[in-house]
Amino acid sequence: MSSLRTILSSTALVAVVAVGYGMWSIISPGEERRREMIKNLPESNPMRMEETRKRNALVMQALKEAAETSDNIARGYGGASK
Repeated sequence: MSSLRTILSSTALVAVVAVGYGMWSIISPGEERRREMIKNLPESNPMRMEETRKRNALVMQALKEAAETSDNIARGYGGASK
């Protein structure tokens, strides 16, 4: 009885894995669709990439300025008055 239960549970596990893999292969995009998606990524547009670089530079500059000051800029609107 125990060996029959083991065989049945192993078979069920293999069936579940096979169904999952089958569903994944049906849902996943094909090679042509994948190429189209990669072509339409924002990183492929040079103008968009330059905007992202500028925005990242501004964020890093703001973080650097915040790290160099002793004011708690998250607590108030005006900061410390010196």
